[in-house]
Amino acid sequence: MESQLPQYIAVLMLFVLAVAATGGMILLSTLLGKRGASSKIKDTAYECGMIPIGPGGTRMSVKFYLVAMLFILFDIEVVFMYPWAAIYKEMLQHEATRNLILGSMVSFLGILFVGYIYAVKKRAFDWKS
Repeated sequence: MESQLPQYIAVLMLFVLAVAATGGMILLSTLLGKRGASSKIKDTAYECGMIPIGPGGTRMSVKFYLVAMLFILFDIEVVFMYPWAAIYKEMLQHEATRNLILGSMVSFLGILFVGYIYAVKKRAFDWKS
């Protein structure tokens, strides 16, 4: 059996080139870059001409991120259902897969529905409380 290693030489060369280019740019900017005098005013954040008062960003509740992750989960459901719906009519013509394709989607939606009910009962969608 032939080795497939020679096929990956181009990928290895690209990786070495990428590391060398980024490392070289960082090294050159460090060596050749201007080092100006820094003051406290220069180091403060520029906020549209206003003097920054208070912290830069507000803290968000963990529940907000939980709702965002649940949204991604239910969004992935739609991404899974679209190709299934696109081939459903074609798959019904095959005797062997007729029940399998419907059963797989019903089980998927059932598991997702149980997870949704659990999230509603735990009040996971209410991030303001």
